[in-house]
Amino acid sequence: MGLAATSSAFLLAISGLFSIINPVGGALIFHDATSDRTHAERLALANRVGLYSLLVMLGALWAGSYVLNFFGITLGALRIAGGLVVASNAWQRLNAPEQQEARKQRQAEHSGPIEDVAFFPLTMPFTTGPGTISVAISLGAERPARGDGLLWFFLGASAAAAVMAALILLAYRTAEPLMGLLGPSGARIVARMMAFLLLCIGAQIAITGVQELVLPMLAGRS
Repeated sequence: MGLAATSSAFLLAISGLFSIINPVGGALIFHDATSDRTHAERLALANRVGLYSLLVMLGALWAGSYVLNFFGITLGALRIAGGLVVASNAWQRLNAPEQQEARKQRQAEHSGPIEDVAFFPLTMPFTTGPGTISVAISLGAERPARGDGLLWFFLGASAAAAVMAALILLAYRTAEPLMGLLGPSGARIVARMMAFLLLCIGAQIAITGVQELVLPMLAGRS
């Protein structure tokens, strides 16, 4: 029973987090944003971003829904806002990925030492931004109310966050050979494909939020 519940929570969380984070696409951005850094600095940054991403995901999974309840924000409203932010960012990447990459590179360069850029902007918003937080909070809101089910759920969801953090770390540490394999043209093609996928994900998150808010209203009128 416990293993099945943990596995179910893990699969649910890993699929949702992977689709929104997209470590491969993030690695391309990471490479461009740290192009002026040494190899050792890139590895150190990748380690820190992996750790900080894990903390962001765990924080959103564990405490996000409680924060929403405290401020009276519905899950539907969160999904609409998060989906719109993700879709807007993806639309900009899709139409002008080179300008987006240049802007992110300038932001990273102007931020100074590794300690300053690892969390902002490399972790937030580049890696685990509003979309990731929205998905993680939505996952946390699906938790069982109480009992052993709650423990198994958070074990599975936390394991998924840990795996995602490891994938981020691995992808970012290998960003340089990945760029060498793809080349400039290949990287631009992959970036546009990832941007379109992200646009669809953002639209789906927003649509789900609208359905959660509108359907109960329509049911109440009928």
